Amino acid sequence: MQLIRQHYARACLKTSPIFKDCKQPPGQTIRRPATPHIKAAALPGKDVALAGRRECRKSDACRGIMLPMSPHAIDSLDTLRLRIREFALARAWERYHTPKNLVMALSVEAAELLEPFQWLTAEQSQHLSAEQHEAVRQEIADVLIYLTRLADLLDIDLLGAAADKLALNARKYPIDKAHGNAIKYTDFQND
Repeated sequence: MQLIRQHYARACLKTSPIFKDCKQPPGQTIRRPATPHIKAAALPGKDVALAGRRECRKSDACRGIMLPMSPHAIDSLDTLRLRIREFALARAWERYHTPKNLVMALSVEAAELLEPFQWLTAEQSQHLSAEQHEAVRQEIADVLIYLTRLADLLDIDLLGAAADKLALNARKYPIDKAHGNAIKYTDFQND
C-alpha cells in the first residue's frame, strides 16, 4: 500500500487536463481534489437559494468527470498511461489498484480474450466476423489498459521492457537455429 501512496503522491495533477483547476496539498494521498466555490455575488439576478446551491457545486474537472475525448486523443503509451491514471483518480479507485489486484484483473481479461476463439479452427480464427472482431478488439483493449495501469504503478517503462525482452529473445533464439521451427531455446543443439 505504501507503494501506491508514493505513486499517487508524486502524480502531477497540474499538467492533467482533467484536474488542472484543482489543488492538492503536498504529501497527501490523492483522493478528490478540492474545488473553488462559485460566489453568490457572481450570480446577479439569481435568488440566494440558487446561489447557495451553486456555491457548493464542484467544477466538472474537480468532480472527476472526464470530458469527452475524440477517438484519436490517445496517441502514445504515455498519453494512455495518464488517461488511465486520471480515470482511476476521478473515481477514487487507487485503493483498489494494487499490483496484486491488477495482475488478477489482467489475467481475467486475458482469459476473456480466449472466448471469441473458443471452438474455432486455426483457419476460422484468422477470418473473424465483424461481431467476433469487435469482441476481440474490446478484450485486447481491456488487457492493454490493465497492463498499462500495472506498469504505471510499478514504474515500468513498457516500451523499454519490450525492447529489452526482444533483445534477450534474439539471443535465445538466433535465426540460424530458430528459423521455421517452434523448438524451445533450451532444446537447441549446441554447436
